Amino acid sequence: MTPAATTVAARPGTARPATVDPATGGPASGRERGRNRITTKALNRVVAAVTADALGVKASRVGVELADENGILVLTVTTPIRVVSLGRVRDGAVARSGGSVVERAARAQETIRDRVNEITGSAVGRVTVRLSGADIQEEERVR
Repeated sequence: MTPAATTVAARPGTARPATVDPATGGPASGRERGRNRITTKALNRVVAAVTADALGVKASRVGVELADENGILVLTVTTPIRVVSLGRVRDGAVARSGGSVVERAARAQETIRDRVNEITGSAVGRVTVRLSGADIQEEERVR
């Protein structure tokens, strides 16, 4: 998508008609009621926030590329992933953190696709997750 591109979603029906037929005074049939536009910037922010939530990182660290393939939104996100420290791997911390990096990235793809579709109403096709680094987090002990 180009920076000026927008996604257009059909506006759901409302209780009051948007236009009136002058002959009958009732709702005009066959006319569009309007449309809603979601700018590229807004889509980028939604995708970054959903990705950050899915992988436990800050949204400001997530890069987003949007593309259009025959009306279907294609997402590429570049992000670090939160991981446990290497010293904690033997203690079962990997399982407690949600599994391996590959398993978590695969789950994140599904989460991103589903949540972006739900939030924006855009048909999301392919989601590519590129892991750019690791945010190593010490696991906190319960006292």
